[in-house]
Amino acid sequence: MDSIINLFKIGLGPSSSHTMGPMRAARQFLRNCRASRYQVTLYGSLAATGKGHMTDKAIYDVLGKEKTEILWQPEVFLPYHPNGMKFVGFDETGIEQKSWTVYSVGGGFLSDGLHSGTEETVSPYPYGTMREILQWCDETGCSLWEYVWRFEGEKAQEHLANVWKVMKESVQRGLETEGVLPGTLALQRKAAACFLRARTLRTNLQKRGELFAYALAVAEENAASSGPIVTAPTCGSAGVLPAVLYSFWKSAEAEEPRIIRALATAGLVGLSAKENGSISGAEVGCQGEIGVACAMAAAAACQMDGGSPHQIEYAAEMGLEHHLGLTCDPVCGLVQIPCIERNAFAAARAIDAGLYAGLTDGHHRISFDKVVKTMLETGHDLPSLYKETSTGGLARDDASKPHPADGFPR
Repeated sequence: MDSIINLFKIGLGPSSSHTMGPMRAARQFLRNCRASRYQVTLYGSLAATGKGHMTDKAIYDVLGKEKTEILWQPEVFLPYHPNGMKFVGFDETGIEQKSWTVYSVGGGFLSDGLHSGTEETVSPYPYGTMREILQWCDETGCSLWEYVWRFEGEKAQEHLANVWKVMKESVQRGLETEGVLPGTLALQRKAAACFLRARTLRTNLQKRGELFAYALAVAEENAASSGPIVTAPTCGSAGVLPAVLYSFWKSAEAEEPRIIRALATAGLVGLSAKENGSISGAEVGCQGEIGVACAMAAAAACQMDGGSPHQIEYAAEMGLEHHLGLTCDPVCGLVQIPCIERNAFAAARAIDAGLYAGLTDGHHRISFDKVVKTMLETGHDLPSLYKETSTGGLARDDASKPHPADGFPR
């Protein structure tokens, strides 16, 4: 299982798999091949929605637009993963110097198709499933966040403190910014107005309205690429966990060390889902992004409310289970519709899952590990048009047109 430091990446959106991943791949190729000219072929989902996700810009920024040719092959899916790329470098005479095929497998992670990553890393953790981790907690009497501290140490704590700082700033930036998001949809930002309206609601509804605003704020910041956000576990689902943690920080006046410990637990859930399933919308649909984000946030919420390791695992299980089968169908290939609203609703569902689990003894029939396995199987059964190709579901051509009954643009 990977390091929690690699799960929570800090950077610009709008997509971890379509923007961050290709940029990281281009940087790795550039380190190994200083060429006179480059050719990059994008396959499958990367080609289908790459322009909306600014994949080409990410690659040009690294290799240079003047000497880089990008070829788009949306109909061609390489066998390992839908997000395939091939980099080729040529010398001044046109002779090929080096070629490299690599895959962007979600959350900004890369794979060469043979290993889970492109870099030699040693897993810091002895266990990778929640069942094994819970058994460790039972035997040691430790909490889930202590498992992270035990095997990742001070470096992880320092990273998570910085992650929380960036998450807070992204919420606050998003709440203060108004206007139209970039792209062909001309979508108005909603977070600022949502927050102001939430303050006028009855006390029992005000916190829920503010939670929506926090999630919208980060998701809109990601969509606009206007400032750093944190992959949690991806850019497209980056608003869920910050919204839940920010809500506890503001309304419950939770101290920051508790927030950082909750981040560690959330990260552990995300790592387990990545290790045993997928966090790639192009591979398993939005269940791997919003579903896993909800599971992470539900675990954090349950811990913040004093939940035991078994209750926390139950909260995570519910957060993911009730997103099974969720498709990834971004309208016009942009991380806007339905992605932004899904962040808000997943944050609310995470709070509910944490509360529900805390009212139980933590015992339940379906484990988190089982749901992760089911998510992977369900994702593989989904047709490609529902997995970040913008060819099915809400992403069909007529879905981008405002509906008269809406009364306002989505």
